[in-house]
Amino acid sequence: MKFTPLAFEGAFRIQIEPIVDGRGFFARRFCAEEFRVRGLEDNLIQRSVSFNRHTGTIRGMHFQAVPHLETKLVRCTRGAVFDVMVDLRKDSSSYGKWYGEVLSADNMLMLYIPRGFAHGFQTLADDTEVDYEISPAYVLESARGFRFDDPSVGIDWPIANVIVSDRDKSLPMFLELK
Repeated sequence: MKFTPLAFEGAFRIQIEPIVDGRGFFARRFCAEEFRVRGLEDNLIQRSVSFNRHTGTIRGMHFQAVPHLETKLVRCTRGAVFDVMVDLRKDSSSYGKWYGEVLSADNMLMLYIPRGFAHGFQTLADDTEVDYEISPAYVLESARGFRFDDPSVGIDWPIANVIVSDRDKSLPMFLELK
């Protein structure tokens, strides 16, 4: 696996390194030791999948409140998404800034999103699946979020015609977060 640090401290793009032959390929997509030597969370204890029927679907921007801050390893296993993280760490020089990247079944990229970030994505194809590895486990009472279209954050979603849940439409603005 190839780990590329992003502009946000603790966040990485991870590229698998497939070994290819006539049958297809084989690749590691997680190795606790490789995560541990980089100081990354190596005990991702929950696996989740998100299936999204239509292009333009937005899920986000979601996070868990203290003391249940989540680390996420995100990859797209079918279709494609524009995956976004926003730094919520108030003592960070990148507080309130966002980073987005296309993850697809074809490019096989993953994003490592450390604790203290909000996460969301927009589907770029019908019938898209996103696979998550998360630590610690999700706690419903700690679920939080802010509006995907908050102008103070200014996420540049690639598709203007969006499909968003009523819950995500009713989330507060970023500056209203406590």
